[in-house]
Amino acid sequence: MANRGGYDAVVDVDAEGDLGHTDLNDDLEFHNSNFDSNPNGRKVQPDTTFLTPSGRANGGSSSSSSKRFLWSISFYQQFFDVDTSQILHRCRSALYPRALFLDVMEGNPDLYGPFWIATTVVVILFMTGTISQYLQTADRGYYAYDFKLLSGAAGLIYGYTLFIPLALWAVLKWFGSEGANVLELWALYGYGNLIWIPVALVSWSPLSILNYAFTAAGLVLSAGFLMRNLYPIITAIDAKRPTSSVIIVGVVLLHAGLAIAIKILFFAHGSPAAKVPAGDDSS
Repeated sequence: MANRGGYDAVVDVDAEGDLGHTDLNDDLEFHNSNFDSNPNGRKVQPDTTFLTPSGRANGGSSSSSSKRFLWSISFYQQFFDVDTSQILHRCRSALYPRALFLDVMEGNPDLYGPFWIATTVVVILFMTGTISQYLQTADRGYYAYDFKLLSGAAGLIYGYTLFIPLALWAVLKWFGSEGANVLELWALYGYGNLIWIPVALVSWSPLSILNYAFTAAGLVLSAGFLMRNLYPIITAIDAKRPTSSVIIVGVVLLHAGLAIAIKILFFAHGSPAAKVPAGDDSS
């Protein structure tokens, strides 16, 4: 007989098969119904654990977000569910870190801040690279904008912010780390790009030594921000110290490569990313 309360009634019959002398209060047991679980006919929710925070309190958002399908708009809306005060607080925490940034996000990483920060860096790199090129050709009386600088900045910043955290997550996952998911790493690297905005704004100077100093300062600050947050995660993957050390060195070298690329492509006269005007034999 079906029970409306979501339970199955199970009658415990004694060895003699006699119900007449049994106490139904003792012999009736109620178990959770499994009517809702139909492995043959119901759709299975997609595995979205790689995008849900792990190891930190998330206010119960992971259970609700896992029920949203990857191909639905609502699934991606949750990654942009932040307000202005949260964005400003995270930006301040990235520039002046007083606590672990993964704790500052409180289990609610976003892609809104990283996207606009990366876009701002791309635009400012294009502007400062254009100014640097203009100062080189100012004596000719003309200057033609080279939008290869813009595409070069977009490819460098977007590519680094998207693929390096993804590769790092894959490596950590391979070694069994559950310290951070790919969304948190995207947010970490995205907000870490914030330091390049003030660096780019002051690195259009024709004095190369100043550009090197500003780039070095940006590298130290941004790499320190990343290591402050990634070091506890990386060193906890296993007991083999060399494995953790190799990953840390790889992260630092890749970030140093980003800084060197920014310096060479945008903070120097005669950038390889810029188009050399016809008739210019200065190179």
